[in-house]
Amino acid sequence: MKIRAIKQKQKALQKEIQRPMVGTHVFGNLYGVDSALLKDLAATKEIIKKASELGNLHIIDIMERQFNVINSPDLGGVSVIALLVESHIAVHTWPESNYVTVDIYSCGEESRPETTFDYIVSKFNPADVEKFETKR
Repeated sequence: MKIRAIKQKQKALQKEIQRPMVGTHVFGNLYGVDSALLKDLAATKEIIKKASELGNLHIIDIMERQFNVINSPDLGGVSVIALLVESHIAVHTWPESNYVTVDIYSCGEESRPETTFDYIVSKFNPADVEKFETKR
């Protein structure tokens, strides 16, 4: 698995323009994922639950949706969004493209959004990953 990480130099920017940075945003794109997993709503939900636990993030509620079930049951991508005490986790899948987007934003001082992201990546086992991190 190849991972390309891009980190922005937000601390210098923060000092330069005097804007508060209150959280860490880790997000990325996963390519070459087995399409069967990308159709599995229950598995995706469990991955997010475990990932939040490992990243010391606390779920308030989860919204979930399976798409194209009636019109194209062979596609059926999913979206799972967890509202956190610290902010959110969102995972969206496209089985027809073997593609997943992952978005984690946390303003918690004790949270580990990178750990959360890395766990999600490990469970989807993509061929290629683009990972981004920024302070916001």
